[in-house]
Amino acid sequence: MAETPINPEAAEYVYRQVADRIAAEVAAGRLRPGARLPGERALAEQYGVAIGTARRAVEELRDRGLAVTLPSKGTFITAPQDQPGGE
Repeated sequence: MAETPINPEAAEYVYRQVADRIAAEVAAGRLRPGARLPGERALAEQYGVAIGTARRAVEELRDRGLAVTLPSKGTFITAPQDQPGGE
């Protein structure tokens, strides 16, 4: 997923950079509704960030309505109708 490294020096929180990258993958159709995201540890390794940062990025995706986390199952990309305000 990640094409360029996350920039910790940027004037944006690192977790938002990770969430923005994943959101871009969704927008481009490379991550489709129902796709399971890697676990937090794998996301952290993939983007070169701390596990807490990966956890916060997933929380950000949920806040944006792009993902849902099911306990003991994982985090999944939501379909547009699953998003708040979607039909």
